[in-house]
Amino acid sequence: MFTDYLGTPLGLMEFKASDKGLTQVIFCGAEQNEIQRSDITEKCKLQLKDYFSGRRNAFDLPLDPQGTEFQKAVWQCLSKIPFGETVTYLHIAKMVNKPKGSQAVGGANGRNPITIIVPCHRVIGANGSLTGYAGGIERKLWLLNHEGIAFKTTKENEQLNIKNVIHSRQEKTEFLS
Repeated sequence: MFTDYLGTPLGLMEFKASDKGLTQVIFCGAEQNEIQRSDITEKCKLQLKDYFSGRRNAFDLPLDPQGTEFQKAVWQCLSKIPFGETVTYLHIAKMVNKPKGSQAVGGANGRNPITIIVPCHRVIGANGSLTGYAGGIERKLWLLNHEGIAFKTTKENEQLNIKNVIHSRQEKTEFLS
């Protein structure tokens, strides 16, 4: 397993890769393990730098996420959401032929091990709300704004401040090795 890190405007990111592709890209807080680079982790680091600097809106990286067949189907659908666009959980549920499976899609979305590159941040609630994000709703709002998607100011997102999560580890990552 190969591991590397990148400091971003949203905090430190950790990415891991097998010989086949990326297995994990998460916000890791301040935690760091031993760095062991590969061609895949180097390419990931460059593409993420380009994304955060505004020079990239699509990724061309080999992926090797670990999950159930349903989760992988959801993650595949997430990868098809274009830069600067959002879809609902219901939309993804219909894409995986489970039109009543919005909650299951939400669960798979929340366990996406390859954040940003598999753009789970582009999924919003049916009413247009930001809903949850394993990296923190502040990061989700920042990412969507970075991609040119503006949200109406509400009492809830008026209170959001990226400084609240920048040093925190992404939630729901305890299942990742």
